[in-house]
Amino acid sequence: MSGKSRVVLDNVDKGLLRILQDNAKTPYSKISRELGISEATVHLRIRKLIKQGVVKRFQAILDPEKIGKDVVAIVALSADPRKYDEVLEKLKAMPDVYDIYDVTGEYYTILKIRVGSREELTTVLDEIGRIEGVESTRTMFVLRIVKEESRLKIE
Repeated sequence: MSGKSRVVLDNVDKGLLRILQDNAKTPYSKISRELGISEATVHLRIRKLIKQGVVKRFQAILDPEKIGKDVVAIVALSADPRKYDEVLEKLKAMPDVYDIYDVTGEYYTILKIRVGSREELTTVLDEIGRIEGVESTRTMFVLRIVKEESRLKIE
């Protein structure tokens, strides 16, 4: 979508990415046994995938409920087209706005917000409403998360 060039991945790269997505702390020795390659090759392939930008970073995936971020809302936002870039920059700077999608249709942007309480959500929504260029918002409070996946399907 962003116009970046696609990287050609062979079966070793794909296997490596599947393993890393499940557990980025998997020892190189285990990866090498599973893929039938040397540990040195595992190391070199991971470095190559990082350099190519296929692997953006390694991170721990936290349980939002356990750290008090269990209130989730989806916000559809309309904005003045002349101020849209500035609106996006302000939204990107907001720590409780976790995902921002530029979309087609009735709304310009879809946001995913995560906070610890309804009161915090109200504060964030008020802050969004005060951004110059925001024309309207429609907030949907998430009752239950049925599926939320960070791993990508690798074919």
